[in-house]
Amino acid sequence: MVRRTLPVFLLFALVPVAASQIPQGAYTEAFPPEEFAAHRAAVFAEIGDAVAVIQGAVEQPAELPFRQSAQFYYLTGVEVPRAILVMDGRAKTSTLYIDPAGFRVRAFGASLTAGPEAAKITGLDAVVPRDAFTAAAQALGRDNRRVFVAAGSDVTGGGSRAEANGLEAATKRDPWDGRATRYEAFVDRLRAAAGRPDLAVENLDPIVDRARAVKSPREIAVIREATRIAGLGIMEAMREAEPGMFEYELQAVAEYVFKKHGAQGPAYFALVATGPNTVYSHYHKGTRKLAAGDLVQFDYAPDFQYYVSDVTRVFPANGKFTPLQREFYGIYLAMYQALMSEIRPNVPVRDLLQAAGKKMDAAIQATTFQNPNIKAAAQRFADRYKASQGSSFGHGIGLEVHDVGRGRPPEGTPVMLLPGQLFTIEPALQVPEEGLAMRLEDALLVTATGYENLSAFVPLEIAAIEKLMAEPGISALIKARR
Repeated sequence: MVRRTLPVFLLFALVPVAASQIPQGAYTEAFPPEEFAAHRAAVFAEIGDAVAVIQGAVEQPAELPFRQSAQFYYLTGVEVPRAILVMDGRAKTSTLYIDPAGFRVRAFGASLTAGPEAAKITGLDAVVPRDAFTAAAQALGRDNRRVFVAAGSDVTGGGSRAEANGLEAATKRDPWDGRATRYEAFVDRLRAAAGRPDLAVENLDPIVDRARAVKSPREIAVIREATRIAGLGIMEAMREAEPGMFEYELQAVAEYVFKKHGAQGPAYFALVATGPNTVYSHYHKGTRKLAAGDLVQFDYAPDFQYYVSDVTRVFPANGKFTPLQREFYGIYLAMYQALMSEIRPNVPVRDLLQAAGKKMDAAIQATTFQNPNIKAAAQRFADRYKASQGSSFGHGIGLEVHDVGRGRPPEGTPVMLLPGQLFTIEPALQVPEEGLAMRLEDALLVTATGYENLSAFVPLEIAAIEKLMAEPGISALIKARR
């Protein structure tokens, strides 16, 4: 096991405010206040003299740790529930409204109290009692300025906005529920307090999303650490795997590693699929027993300091690939690496995907196949890329596992990658006639000239996987110490 080492860039002692002054669990330890000030500056640059209003997440309805919503965290780093942030584009000031006594966060017993000290800690211009927001809303009505409000559902870990929005929409449509969304309820009350039923409200999310799509050096450093932890967990699961284990046991091994290295939870539910379960891309029941001859698809990553990664590896349950699995894995890996080799900025993504398809085709032509079904499936896979009109390699990663992007460019403008973007690729190849399925995934950072694979240290080649799996796992090390 690799012991936990917290990188220097994550130590909050680097911040000018003494760590002892910061209530644990009330303000982040990941970044100094100037990081969030830079995030807000990107929003100010787009809203002009308008006002932006964003709500923080609410408490958990159980004895569970509070986790701030992604958008609110990105702009403040504040980890108390029911906070409200007001950004005045004309004055270029940011005011935080929180409960006068400080909300108690159940898991920490921490609070942040309104006043000058809280403003100093957070780097915000003012931190005032939450009940003062009524006067601020009334001023909006008198001022007659545009108002931006974050419209998306709260994303508070283990998911993404699309899922959260889908749940709220389903609840609203439900004839036996029908509740308005939190955003709709907030806007109604904002208009009422402002005395302006016609108060113009626009969606803040696209503006924040554009800023979030390209990561800062500090954000990249945290995602790099989340990826390192993910890789260590997957590698430990590889060492531990053997026929007779259950899928959930491999999940438990990774979770131990995640927690050992400071993760605050999972980035998403564990996708540990063996044998026939590998054909389901998001299988997560985790109850099947590993059998000799099974392939294991292991897709799991942590939520670390609010940022996540997403890494997948495939390995044989008994530590040795069969000849059929070698043929299947080998051609998939060649095509997967062909796809990665084309990643670079400032080129239409469509062109990159088509170029990758041609490289895949060349890899197929250079391979001697024993199984015609594998060859046919590989050819279909390559043909899709050669004819691709797509605009993405995979999905973004950041504060969400399916992170926000910059939005669609103007009509006729091709989508291109930008330095500082982070995403994963996870192309799936299936051979239904043989009951085979394959999906690898890596966390990739776009650089000025190409890309960096943050998860490259996690074995991909057959020989490296088999070598790692021959090493003792946690269970063997525990037994040896007794």
